[in-house]
Amino acid sequence: MAGWDVVAHPARVRAATGLAGQYSTVDGMLTGVENLSLVARLRGMDRRAARRTAGELLDRFRLADSGGRLVNTYSGGMRRRLDLAASLVASPPLIILDEPTTGLDPESRLDTWDAVGELAAGGTTVLLTTQYLEEADRLADRITVIDHGRVVAAGTSDTLKSAAGSRLVIVVAEDHEVPAAVRAAAACGGPPVVDRRSRRVETAVTGGQAALARALSVLADEGVEALEVGLGRATLDDVFLALTSRRDPAVTR
Repeated sequence: MAGWDVVAHPARVRAATGLAGQYSTVDGMLTGVENLSLVARLRGMDRRAARRTAGELLDRFRLADSGGRLVNTYSGGMRRRLDLAASLVASPPLIILDEPTTGLDPESRLDTWDAVGELAAGGTTVLLTTQYLEEADRLADRITVIDHGRVVAAGTSDTLKSAAGSRLVIVVAEDHEVPAAVRAAAACGGPPVVDRRSRRVETAVTGGQAALARALSVLADEGVEALEVGLGRATLDDVFLALTSRRDPAVTR
C-alpha cells in the first residue's frame, strides 16, 4: 500500500494512509479548529504547525467560517467534511473511506461527494466502499464489485455497463398487468427490478433488438398492451444484479 510492503513496513503503511470510518469520529465538545489541531498534535506537529494545518484544512473543506464553533452544532455534512479533513492532517497519499455518506441527507451527501472529488483531483488516491451504486458511478475511476467476500468484476463504470448489455424497460397501464411484465422481462434477461407505484419493470438484457422482440412476444401472448417497451443503457444496478446472480425472480421497490 502506498508503495510499501504491508508486512515488512507496517508503520510506514499506517503513516501513509488516512482513514475515515463509516461514522464521524470528531469530538462534538471541541471546535473544528480544536479537533484538527488535536489530530495534528497527535501526529507530532508543534502547536504552531498544528494550528496552521487546521486552518488550511478548514479552508480546503469550506469550513473556515465555522472553525470556531463547537462541532455538536454542525450539520451532518459539515461533520463528515471535518472528519475527512482530520484524515488528511498528515497529507497521506492514500485515504480509505468506509461508506462516507451513510445516513446523510441528500444535500450533505452532495457536499461529501464534492469533497471526495476534490481529494482525487488533488492527487490523493481514494479507496471508497459504498452500497450506493450512484455514488460509485459518480466518483470512481475504477469499480470493484464484491459478492460474499469475493471479487466478481472490476473495471471502469463504462466497461462494466457495456458488459452488462442493454436495459429493457416495460411500463404497463394496470396493476394486474405487472406480473405479465415481470414474466416478459425475466424471459429476456436477469432478475427484473419492479417499481409497483409506476408499474415499471426493468432488467439487464443482452442481444438488444432480439430481447425487445422476445418481450413484445411474451406480452402479446399474455394479452397485455404495454404503455412503453424500450431499450436503454444498462446501469450499475443492472451490473450488480447480473454479477451477483440474485435468485429472487424479481426485486421490488
